[in-house]
Amino acid sequence: MSKLQSIFESNKNWSADIKKEDPTFFERLSNQQAPKYLWIGCSDSRVPATQLCGLDAGEIFVHRNIANLVINTDFNCLSVIQYAVEVLKVTDIIVCGHYGCGGVAAALSNQSLGLIDNWIRNIKDVYHLHREEMVKYVKGSEEECNRLTELNVSNQVYNLANTTIVQNAWKRSQELNLHGVVYSLKDGILKDQGICLSSDKDIEEVFKLS
Repeated sequence: MSKLQSIFESNKNWSADIKKEDPTFFERLSNQQAPKYLWIGCSDSRVPATQLCGLDAGEIFVHRNIANLVINTDFNCLSVIQYAVEVLKVTDIIVCGHYGCGGVAAALSNQSLGLIDNWIRNIKDVYHLHREEMVKYVKGSEEECNRLTELNVSNQVYNLANTTIVQNAWKRSQELNLHGVVYSLKDGILKDQGICLSSDKDIEEVFKLS
Protein backbone atom coordinates (compact mmCIF):
# COMPACT_ATOMS: atom_id res chain seq x y z
CA MET A 1 0.00 0.00 0.00
CA SER A 2 1.27 3.47 -0.92
CA LYS A 3 2.44 5.64 1.93
CA LEU A 4 0.38 8.36 0.25
CA GLN A 5 -2.84 6.40 0.50
CA SER A 6 -4.43 8.91 2.85
CA ILE A 7 -3.64 11.68 0.36
CA PHE A 8 -5.23 9.72 -2.51
CA GLU A 9 -8.33 9.02 -0.44
CA SER A 10 -8.67 12.66 0.57
CA ASN A 11 -8.23 13.66 -3.07
CA LYS A 12 -11.07 11.37 -4.18
CA ASN A 13 -13.35 12.77 -1.51
CA TRP A 14 -12.42 16.33 -2.45
CA SER A 15 -13.07 15.65 -6.14
CA ALA A 16 -16.43 14.04 -5.38
CA ASP A 17 -17.49 16.97 -3.19
CA ILE A 18 -16.54 19.49 -5.90
CA LYS A 19 -18.45 17.55 -8.60
CA LYS A 20 -21.48 17.32 -6.37
CA GLU A 21 -21.46 21.05 -5.72
CA ASP A 22 -20.51 22.10 -9.26
CA PRO A 23 -20.73 19.32 -11.91
CA THR A 24 -18.97 21.38 -14.61
CA PHE A 25 -16.14 22.70 -12.41
CA PHE A 26 -13.34 20.45 -13.69
CA GLU A 27 -14.52 20.73 -17.29
CA ARG A 28 -14.24 24.51 -17.10
CA LEU A 29 -10.95 24.35 -15.23
CA SER A 30 -9.33 22.03 -17.78
CA ASN A 31 -10.11 24.31 -20.71
CA GLN A 32 -7.84 27.19 -19.71
CA GLN A 33 -6.51 29.24 -16.83
CA ALA A 34 -7.12 32.95 -16.78
CA PRO A 35 -6.15 34.24 -13.34
CA LYS A 36 -6.16 37.94 -12.58
CA TYR A 37 -3.58 37.61 -9.83
CA LEU A 38 -0.03 36.41 -9.34
CA TRP A 39 0.75 35.59 -5.71
CA ILE A 40 4.36 35.60 -4.52
CA GLY A 41 4.27 34.15 -1.05
CA CYS A 42 6.17 32.19 1.55
CA SER A 43 6.58 28.41 1.32
CA ASP A 44 5.12 28.08 4.83
CA SER A 45 2.44 25.38 4.79
CA ARG A 46 0.14 27.54 6.91
CA VAL A 47 -0.25 30.20 4.21
CA PRO A 48 -2.29 28.65 1.33
CA ALA A 49 -2.88 31.48 -1.14
CA THR A 50 -6.11 30.32 -2.80
CA GLN A 51 -7.84 29.39 0.45
CA LEU A 52 -6.99 32.48 2.47
CA CYS A 53 -8.06 34.73 -0.42
CA GLY A 54 -11.38 32.91 -0.67
CA LEU A 55 -10.74 32.09 -4.34
CA ASP A 56 -11.28 28.94 -6.39
CA ALA A 57 -8.67 26.90 -8.22
CA GLY A 58 -7.65 28.69 -11.41
CA GLU A 59 -8.18 32.18 -10.02
CA ILE A 60 -4.69 32.85 -8.71
CA PHE A 61 -1.26 31.97 -10.14
CA VAL A 62 1.19 31.13 -7.37
CA HIS A 63 4.92 31.26 -6.72
CA ARG A 64 6.25 30.48 -3.25
CA ASN A 65 9.69 30.49 -1.68
CA ILE A 66 11.14 30.93 1.78
CA ALA A 67 10.26 34.42 3.07
CA ASN A 68 8.58 35.51 -0.20
CA LEU A 69 11.68 37.00 -1.82
CA VAL A 70 11.98 38.56 -5.27
CA ILE A 71 15.65 38.34 -6.17
CA ASN A 72 16.96 39.58 -9.51
CA THR A 73 19.09 36.44 -10.02
CA ASP A 74 16.35 33.94 -9.14
CA PHE A 75 15.35 32.66 -12.58
CA ASN A 76 12.69 30.42 -11.10
CA CYS A 77 10.81 33.40 -9.67
CA LEU A 78 11.51 35.57 -12.72
CA SER A 79 10.21 32.87 -15.08
CA VAL A 80 6.97 32.67 -13.13
CA ILE A 81 6.61 36.44 -13.21
CA GLN A 82 7.27 36.60 -16.94
CA TYR A 83 4.74 33.87 -17.72
CA ALA A 84 2.13 35.48 -15.48
CA VAL A 85 2.62 38.94 -16.97
CA GLU A 86 3.26 38.19 -20.65
CA VAL A 87 1.16 35.06 -21.21
CA LEU A 88 -1.55 35.01 -18.56
CA LYS A 89 -1.82 38.83 -18.55
CA VAL A 90 -2.44 39.10 -14.82
CA THR A 91 -3.42 42.59 -13.72
CA ASP A 92 -2.23 42.38 -10.12
CA ILE A 93 0.82 40.88 -8.41
CA ILE A 94 0.64 40.38 -4.66
CA VAL A 95 3.73 39.89 -2.52
CA CYS A 96 2.54 38.31 0.72
CA GLY A 97 4.59 37.82 3.86
CA HIS A 98 3.30 36.48 7.15
CA TYR A 99 3.89 37.20 10.79
CA GLY A 100 5.83 34.46 12.54
CA CYS A 101 7.91 33.79 9.42
CA GLY A 102 10.74 31.37 10.17
CA GLY A 103 12.88 32.81 7.39
CA VAL A 104 12.68 36.31 8.83
CA ALA A 105 13.37 35.00 12.35
CA ALA A 106 16.40 33.12 11.04
CA ALA A 107 17.69 36.27 9.36
CA LEU A 108 17.51 38.08 12.69
CA SER A 109 19.67 35.45 14.35
CA ASN A 110 23.36 34.89 13.90
CA GLN A 111 22.99 31.14 13.77
CA SER A 112 24.41 29.31 10.77
CA LEU A 113 21.77 27.04 9.25
CA GLY A 114 23.56 25.83 6.13
CA LEU A 115 22.69 26.55 2.51
CA ILE A 116 19.73 28.71 3.48
CA ASP A 117 22.12 31.25 5.01
CA ASN A 118 22.82 32.47 1.48
CA TRP A 119 19.10 32.90 0.77
CA ILE A 120 18.13 34.75 3.93
CA ARG A 121 21.12 37.05 3.53
CA ASN A 122 18.73 39.04 1.36
CA ILE A 123 16.53 39.64 4.41
CA LYS A 124 19.57 40.75 6.40
CA ASP A 125 20.12 43.34 3.65
CA VAL A 126 16.60 44.64 4.31
CA TYR A 127 17.45 44.91 8.01
CA HIS A 128 20.63 46.82 7.17
CA LEU A 129 18.71 49.15 4.87
CA HIS A 130 16.34 50.02 7.73
CA ARG A 131 18.85 49.66 10.54
CA GLU A 132 18.04 53.00 12.21
CA GLU A 133 14.48 51.84 12.78
CA MET A 134 15.20 48.19 13.51
CA VAL A 135 17.71 48.81 16.31
CA LYS A 136 14.90 50.38 18.34
CA TYR A 137 13.27 46.98 18.82
CA VAL A 138 14.23 44.48 21.50
CA LYS A 139 16.46 41.87 19.85
CA GLY A 140 14.63 38.58 19.45
CA SER A 141 11.23 40.09 20.20
CA GLU A 142 8.03 39.36 18.31
CA GLU A 143 7.75 43.05 17.48
CA GLU A 144 11.19 43.03 15.85
CA CYS A 145 10.33 40.02 13.71
CA ASN A 146 6.93 41.42 12.74
CA ARG A 147 8.36 44.76 11.67
CA LEU A 148 11.10 43.17 9.60
CA THR A 149 8.43 41.00 7.98
CA GLU A 150 6.56 44.14 6.91
CA LEU A 151 9.71 45.88 5.68
CA ASN A 152 10.74 42.76 3.78
CA VAL A 153 7.41 42.68 1.94
CA SER A 154 7.74 46.33 0.97
CA ASN A 155 11.30 45.78 -0.24
CA GLN A 156 10.25 42.80 -2.38
CA VAL A 157 7.49 44.84 -4.03
CA TYR A 158 10.08 47.39 -5.11
CA ASN A 159 12.41 44.60 -6.24
CA LEU A 160 9.53 43.37 -8.38
CA ALA A 161 8.97 46.83 -9.85
CA ASN A 162 12.66 47.05 -10.77
CA THR A 163 12.57 43.90 -12.92
CA THR A 164 12.75 44.22 -16.71
CA ILE A 165 9.57 42.13 -16.94
CA VAL A 166 7.43 44.58 -15.01
CA GLN A 167 9.00 47.68 -16.53
CA ASN A 168 8.52 46.36 -20.06
CA ALA A 169 4.86 45.65 -19.28
CA TRP A 170 4.41 49.24 -18.14
CA LYS A 171 6.13 50.48 -21.30
CA ARG A 172 3.51 48.55 -23.30
CA SER A 173 0.85 50.36 -21.25
CA GLN A 174 -0.22 46.99 -19.86
CA GLU A 175 -2.26 47.25 -16.69
CA LEU A 176 -0.15 45.84 -13.89
CA ASN A 177 -0.44 46.73 -10.22
CA LEU A 178 1.98 45.57 -7.52
CA HIS A 179 0.81 45.13 -3.94
CA GLY A 180 2.31 44.21 -0.57
CA VAL A 181 0.34 42.42 2.15
CA VAL A 182 1.09 40.55 5.37
CA TYR A 183 -0.94 37.59 6.63
CA SER A 184 -1.61 36.96 10.30
CA LEU A 185 -1.54 33.33 11.36
CA LYS A 186 -3.37 34.29 14.55
CA ASP A 187 -6.60 35.46 12.95
CA GLY A 188 -6.31 34.68 9.22
CA ILE A 189 -6.51 38.33 8.19
CA LEU A 190 -4.48 39.99 5.43
CA LYS A 191 -2.99 43.38 6.30
CA ASP A 192 -2.53 45.83 3.44
CA GLN A 193 0.93 47.43 3.58
CA GLY A 194 -0.32 50.49 1.72
CA ILE A 195 1.80 49.85 -1.36
CA CYS A 196 0.39 49.89 -4.88
CA LEU A 197 2.88 50.49 -7.70
CA SER A 198 1.32 50.94 -11.12
CA SER A 199 3.99 52.59 -13.28
CA ASP A 200 7.70 53.37 -13.42
CA LYS A 201 6.87 56.73 -11.84
CA ASP A 202 6.78 54.81 -8.56
CA ILE A 203 10.41 53.65 -8.70
CA GLU A 204 13.73 55.41 -8.25
CA GLU A 205 15.38 56.93 -11.31
CA VAL A 206 18.48 54.71 -11.06
CA PHE A 207 16.37 51.58 -11.62
CA LYS A 208 14.41 52.87 -14.63
CA LEU A 209 15.18 51.39 -18.02
CA SER A 210 15.09 53.64 -21.07
